[in-house]
Amino acid sequence: MHKDWKKTTQDLSALMQEVRKGVPEVAKGFTQMAKGANVDGALSHKHKELMALAIGISTRCEGCIAFHAKAAAELGASRDEIMETIGVGIYMGGGPAFTTGAQALEAYDTFAAERG
Repeated sequence: MHKDWKKTTQDLSALMQEVRKGVPEVAKGFTQMAKGANVDGALSHKHKELMALAIGISTRCEGCIAFHAKAAAELGASRDEIMETIGVGIYMGGGPAFTTGAQALEAYDTFAAERG
């Protein structure tokens, strides 16, 4: 395994908690924005998480990959959906996104294994 994705989400959550304490209004606004963006509408919450994962891949954000791969797995995304999402991320991010796409697959597999 390249990275311990569970530990990544745990460690980042702890670090982000410190930021929440320092700038509570900003954190509250971000949380509200995330909730609003993920409401089921024309696109399901799952599909929005897949979009966020593709963006995380294309911008090479390991934290984004960890959190959105976890959410996608929890929302029932299939491995095939993750593979197509990785393809979009690579398309939008070029060669460097290929490596983060591979990491996203590993992260998804880690969290999907928890679901059984």
